Amino acid sequence: MGGSIEDSEPPLKRLKLPVGESNSCAHDSLEDVVMARPLDSEGDSETIGSRGVIKRPEFIKIITRALYSLGYEKTGALLEEESGIPLYPSEFNLFMKQVMDGKWDDSVATLHKIRHLDETTVKSACFILLEQKFIDLLKMEKVNAALDTLRNQIVPLRINVSRVHDLASCVVSPLWCANLGVSGQNALMSRSKILDELQKLFPACVMIPEKRLEHLVEKALDVQRDTCQFHNALDSELTLYSDHNCGRNHIPSKTLQVLQEHTDEVWFVQFSHHGKYLASSSKDQTAIVWEVNDDGHLTLKHRLIGHQKPVLSVSWSPDDKQLLTCGEEEVIRCWDVISGECVRIYEKTGVDLISCGWFPDGKGIFAGLTDKSICLWDLEGKELECWKGQRTLKISDIAITSDGKRMISICRDSAILLLDREAKFERVIEEEDVITSFSLSKDNKFLLVNLINQEIHLWSLEDLKVVSKFKGHKRARFVIRSCFGGFEQTFIASGSEDSQVYIWHRYSGELLLSLPGHSGAVNCVSWNPGNLYMLASACDDRTIRIWGLKHHLNAKHKVQSQNGSQSNGNIYHHCNGTS
Repeated sequence: MGGSIEDSEPPLKRLKLPVGESNSCAHDSLEDVVMARPLDSEGDSETIGSRGVIKRPEFIKIITRALYSLGYEKTGALLEEESGIPLYPSEFNLFMKQVMDGKWDDSVATLHKIRHLDETTVKSACFILLEQKFIDLLKMEKVNAALDTLRNQIVPLRINVSRVHDLASCVVSPLWCANLGVSGQNALMSRSKILDELQKLFPACVMIPEKRLEHLVEKALDVQRDTCQFHNALDSELTLYSDHNCGRNHIPSKTLQVLQEHTDEVWFVQFSHHGKYLASSSKDQTAIVWEVNDDGHLTLKHRLIGHQKPVLSVSWSPDDKQLLTCGEEEVIRCWDVISGECVRIYEKTGVDLISCGWFPDGKGIFAGLTDKSICLWDLEGKELECWKGQRTLKISDIAITSDGKRMISICRDSAILLLDREAKFERVIEEEDVITSFSLSKDNKFLLVNLINQEIHLWSLEDLKVVSKFKGHKRARFVIRSCFGGFEQTFIASGSEDSQVYIWHRYSGELLLSLPGHSGAVNCVSWNPGNLYMLASACDDRTIRIWGLKHHLNAKHKVQSQNGSQSNGNIYHHCNGTS
């Protein structure tokens, strides 16, 4: 049959991008190129798939392109031949070969024969080709020929005038070529980069983008993940073999452990940034550091004793090596996590401290004071900045963004202050009811605000508007805290005065689960940033419950960041106790 490949000959290795990875340019002439032969395909449908929206030729071409990109050149060539659908038309194959061979005038002539290219694209592509011709001539010291190319071929295109001036400068001084990044390149690599640049100009129907199939598959996985109501799995757990669908069993909902070391109400819990520790504070005037073992079981590491009043809150240093504890209108103590020793006490004469937190770089701390001011100190206790006036309330959460530029605090019963430290600029979020607590998202873009009216509002800090509301939990007398959690902080968890933990979907606002188990008001919750399937809750019943998946502990499902540990987005959220 005409155009077929005989058994004694190897399958054709067609040109693929990046061209430097293919040896198809080794053909000496166009006659060496064996084109794909059409088979008897009269019975083949023009579309495939149950909906008839996938065009068969496009589908085959994308698969062929993927095969070449993966290095399966023989298989790609055989698919072209067997399907009768060439990846590129003959004139485009000729064009790419001419580019790789450095036949610039021939490639310009062939370019005008390629269909589906508008005038602007043709001119831009011609400029790229003729620029390379100009540079090659200069390298061969054919200055007159280079000038002729510039004057009679490049200038008449009437585009990219500044680049034309740069090229003209190359004639006067060869150093300009180096400044333009066009000297000293390997010819083959240089031409491969030219094809890369041309691909950016050509429409996809002419030159299929690199990794197009991978892009389509990733988009399909994104859609499945985004429409999965209970999605709480790492991307590494997604598979192409079946449609993705998480169930409720992917959300921590079973009590795996009850921690009972506190002797009074537990007001606050917070996992460390890497998720290896949990800190709790209590009305019993102590804080406890718990260690999360590899099997997911928590054990008591240190009991921190020294406060003379109930401990309102705790705050982990950015490296998780130190812990701040804030007493109720008392002092702030700094503890070494490894030894459990108190290494420093922060206090200010005449006023008491009610909330605390760390600078994002770990080189200082900040605190809310009973005189409604906010102060910043270095690690030695030297005051660096202090904002006086109506900056914070007697019982108030306080936070700082990961870049250290913005302070956030409750400045009035129903208002939150956003203070830009650099620009000395203030903005205020006005709520419809009394605010009891808030939590900052790890990307600094959203604020979760708990209200006295038993609602939780999700604010966009970019637009300064409420984007979601969460209802269902109970709050009558106490400060109840909520948090972001799960994969990419897709879920909202909150305590409640009806002894339950509530979990909503962040984007739909739907209440997904209510978790019974406690026997008093659940004051605070914390989702482990290092383990998608671990949640802690602190309660007036003097216990801390550790929640996980129903079928196993999932200690192996740890979230790892690029540097080996997962932080809470470098957002340091710092709160205090009860009202």
